[in-house]
Amino acid sequence: MRHLLNTLFVTSQDAYLSLEGENVVINREKTVVGRFPLHNLSMIVSFSYAGASPALMGACAERDVGLAFCTPRGKFLARSSGISRGNVLLRRTQYRCADDPGESCRIARSMIFGKLHNARWSMERTRRDHKLRIDETAFQTACTVHKELLPQILEVTDLESLRGLEGAAANAYFGVFDDMILRQKEDFFFRGRNRRPPLDNVNALLSFAYSLLANDCASALESVGLDAYVGFLHRDRPGRTSLALDLMEELRPCMADRFVLTVINNRVLSGTDFEKAESSAVRMTDDGRRKFLKQWQERKQEAITHPYLEEKIPWGLVPYVQALLLARYLRGDLDGYPPFLWK
Repeated sequence: MRHLLNTLFVTSQDAYLSLEGENVVINREKTVVGRFPLHNLSMIVSFSYAGASPALMGACAERDVGLAFCTPRGKFLARSSGISRGNVLLRRTQYRCADDPGESCRIARSMIFGKLHNARWSMERTRRDHKLRIDETAFQTACTVHKELLPQILEVTDLESLRGLEGAAANAYFGVFDDMILRQKEDFFFRGRNRRPPLDNVNALLSFAYSLLANDCASALESVGLDAYVGFLHRDRPGRTSLALDLMEELRPCMADRFVLTVINNRVLSGTDFEKAESSAVRMTDDGRRKFLKQWQERKQEAITHPYLEEKIPWGLVPYVQALLLARYLRGDLDGYPPFLWK
């Protein structure tokens, strides 16, 4: 089991990262504003266009410290990596499965099963805890849709049919998502999913959370020797980490969506933490992004009992455990890929 170390988030747009001895040094306008021991880090995520020194990139690659670059708005740009140490036999098996529509569907349907299960459980929790504040009939209908779709997901044999069932479930889920927002309704409301760019505060938060989660999934897959760019549900596209998008499907409702609801309902963020561009695109301010990332990092440290392993691990290790389980399935150690089923 990989030990979960700290992740360093660099949110200043003009910060330059360099290496000094065994330390990551954060520079702004040629002034050192931060210094962190590299051996204490497992991941560095920079939201700055200024970049990082080649020496730091090399040191991170040598020490297996992830180094990812995002735009100030949270869009993933690239990851720095060294010589691939992945198991060639594992990757060849992955590529063969990705080229086999039937096998791709078998793996993908397990992930989508996990997504529907976790979405339903999220709705059931809101229904149980806040039944007097929501439209219980609407929630009952949405939960029933998911319950009836779950056995169909397990029987589907082609990817197009699987995508159709997943789309039906998503419509039901997002149809009640606004009711799960219990506070600050004047600033946080959900009228439907929109992105590239997000047009309201809630969609800006969802897009940012999905970007962070996708990066965590990509790092987890690479760490176990899998190719994050070759997926089963999401097909090949240049520059897209398709397998990371596959893996994060089952984690969206419990790790990203639920987290977004928490920071809204607990008033961690407010309407003043967002700004709207002339193009109508909405993004978080620097201060809002810092508050979000602080809570995100704290959330990753919280313990949860993994439903398959039945042992306590930090939330931040969930993508790594799922990547390990996927690798074990591809190696033939497991009869099927066990999705993460939130309890």
